[in-house]
Amino acid sequence: MNKKFIDNNKIKIRSYKDLNIWQRSIGLVKYLYEITSLFPKEELYVLTSQIRRSAISIPSNIAEGFTRYHNKEYRQFLYIALGSCAELETQIMIANDLKYLEDNQLSVIIDELEIICKMIMNLIKKLNTVQN
Repeated sequence: MNKKFIDNNKIKIRSYKDLNIWQRSIGLVKYLYEITSLFPKEELYVLTSQIRRSAISIPSNIAEGFTRYHNKEYRQFLYIALGSCAELETQIMIANDLKYLEDNQLSVIIDELEIICKMIMNLIKKLNTVQN
């Protein structure tokens, strides 16, 4: 019953918006929108668009999975979010190679992605222990 999931601090999570993982991934989306707004205009429909869509996919899949009735379905959406993390990391590295990002920006994004990925994996593990 993921809608009444209780975390380690015994706080009831009633909405995906209550999840720290969702909040962090929304923060990453906002940061990436700021950064990609400075990319060359010819990248608007290519790399800029891909980065934004991959980033948006992470909190979107966390939210959609949360609203599913069964933990099995929720886990599947979390695995999709993990895939989006890998896709985003690849695109960010390409952007860095093309000199669209500074090394410190790359580092901030990669660090945040690693944290988000670990949080997703921990949530998947926790869902594996909860009977639906």
